[in-house]
Amino acid sequence: MSDEENVVDEVMEPQEEAPVAEVMNLRTAVQEVLRQALVSDQLARGAREAVKALDRGDAKVCFLAQDCDEKPYPILIEALCSNVQVHLIRVPHKLELGEWAGQCKIDQDGKAKKVRGCTCVVVKDFGEKGAGYDFLRDYIESGGTELEAED
Repeated sequence: MSDEENVVDEVMEPQEEAPVAEVMNLRTAVQEVLRQALVSDQLARGAREAVKALDRGDAKVCFLAQDCDEKPYPILIEALCSNVQVHLIRVPHKLELGEWAGQCKIDQDGKAKKVRGCTCVVVKDFGEKGAGYDFLRDYIESGGTELEAED
């Protein structure tokens, strides 16, 4: 019994693991902003919806793919954005923009399948504002207009 009395129980406090923060760059910020806007149903995808949102003055920011097939389309979007003073950010590939805007199917592994290209996406409202929103806002305020192609 004396042995039992001398035994000291060490209580280990559970240590909370710090959440792994994803390195924020423009690409991940745009993905996060588009995901939040998509969840809150505040994305205008494609020419018709984008032009309507820009005309109504609902647009907060516009993303335009640089590899657009239709020649007059980017001219129209650029003119509307400058007319209503909405910031325009150019994205290198329409398939990438389409995937970020939810124009695809997601398989069981979380990979995008059957991605449809999207030449223009307009964010009408940012939804929940997080780190991606803050990064994108700072990028816009610094005068950034292009998203570099990923190597």
